[in-house]
Amino acid sequence: MRKKNRVMAWTALAMTVALFSGCGGGSNAPKTAEGDASAKAAAGPVDIEAAEISWGTSLPADDFIKKALDEQVGINLKLTLVGDQNDYENQMNVRAASGNLPDLLLATSKAHLQKLAQSGSLLDLTPYLDKLPEYTKFVGDEVLKKGILDSKQYALPKTGQSVSYTYWIRKDWLDNLQLQPPATVDELLEVAKAFTANDPDKNGKNDTFGLTGTNFQTFDPIFGAYGLTNIFDTSQLFVRDGKVVSTFYQPEMKDALATIKGFLDAGVVDPEIVSNKGTMAIDKAFQGKVGIINTEWAQIMKDDKVAVWKGANPKAEWIQLAPPKGPTGIANANSLNIGASSGLWVIPKKLESEPEKLNKVLELLNYVSTTEGNRLVQYGVENTHYTLEGDTVKITDKGRSDASFTWLYQFTGRPETDYLKSKFSNLAAYIDFEANLPRIQTLDGFVTSPPGYNPADANRFIEEEMIKFVYGKAQIDSYSKFLETLENTFSYKNYLDTAISQLNELGYGK
Repeated sequence: MRKKNRVMAWTALAMTVALFSGCGGGSNAPKTAEGDASAKAAAGPVDIEAAEISWGTSLPADDFIKKALDEQVGINLKLTLVGDQNDYENQMNVRAASGNLPDLLLATSKAHLQKLAQSGSLLDLTPYLDKLPEYTKFVGDEVLKKGILDSKQYALPKTGQSVSYTYWIRKDWLDNLQLQPPATVDELLEVAKAFTANDPDKNGKNDTFGLTGTNFQTFDPIFGAYGLTNIFDTSQLFVRDGKVVSTFYQPEMKDALATIKGFLDAGVVDPEIVSNKGTMAIDKAFQGKVGIINTEWAQIMKDDKVAVWKGANPKAEWIQLAPPKGPTGIANANSLNIGASSGLWVIPKKLESEPEKLNKVLELLNYVSTTEGNRLVQYGVENTHYTLEGDTVKITDKGRSDASFTWLYQFTGRPETDYLKSKFSNLAAYIDFEANLPRIQTLDGFVTSPPGYNPADANRFIEEEMIKFVYGKAQIDSYSKFLETLENTFSYKNYLDTAISQLNELGYGK
């Protein structure tokens, strides 16, 4: 009986407490998950500002990507867009000095990242990577390394690199001269000679050359045939036999230079390659002045491009050519700088004291890294701008006309080859061909230059000296003197030693 009375008393007490808690005395009541969600909803979306270079792209009045992201993440996202890179960097530097950086901003290069980090403006993101599971899974460990500076994760790099470029050749010229597509460097030279001297267009005039391109990018596949990167490129470091090396010090370099000199001496190369800029080389190819060019599918096979060269000569036919093999059977289309990034996103240190805003920025980066979110920022809204057939994306007419700005929201990047094949489905075979060619993976994008090394000055010297070698203004046998000047006058040895140390720390080489 006493037990029953005690139960009834405790029940009455509980009801009394509950009654008073519901009548204004509930300030000390424990919060529930449902209550937290309601409180957040009542507080409204979190304002987030992201800044980047727009390159002239503007946002539409009906910004359907912003609407979808705001709703999904619970934010009010504002993009601050600056059209020009110099203007953008200047604006961000001013805002860094005043402690007023956007909540998410793009560092334009490793040097820009270094400047912002050394000013104390950036948040070290190393402790926050476990809050970015979707992002880290999407980009992978190799991409993450691109954002490391002084052993700290100061940037979140975008994934995706365009893998393109190879030789393109006039098949109708080959047919006219009863020639096969060249498979080796020696065969390439013979075809280039025939295109120059044997009237491949059958117009009765001596008005054609074999090979053109923009500066010494023209010879990318020839350098590649010797297992080297183009010395005129800023991508000079790669792993050979387990060690990080510079292309300048490889024993095949003098042979590669001699081979290129042979092409120039034979008179089969466009004499203006060094001065070709912009579309000059491709214009000559389209006008029927040259039969081989080092370029990419987008510059030659998009509908508007085909209309130009077919308009000049309806019988013209351009085909892709696999990179020619060198004397030891090696073939490479060109180099691929796997350390380069299409974007380095950083977060200001001030967000350390604004956890709600910081968490929303991280949530945004995670969402655009999911399959759903990444498709949104690539193509637009499903069933409006694209449809799915299984896992295959089909872009609608509305998607082609209305979604040209969506790249501005691709904060974590995109699977580049798949994206291009979806967007240009009729050109998928050309895209795949170039994407799957062998290329030397270079590492220069991972490296931060040491004090005292000026890459612009060094690269200018390198270009001037290499031009002398291949045009016969300097003897290739004096190549060692070039290396000596590069090391001593331009501090290249210091740069190389520093670069090797940094790359070893990242796991490249021994």
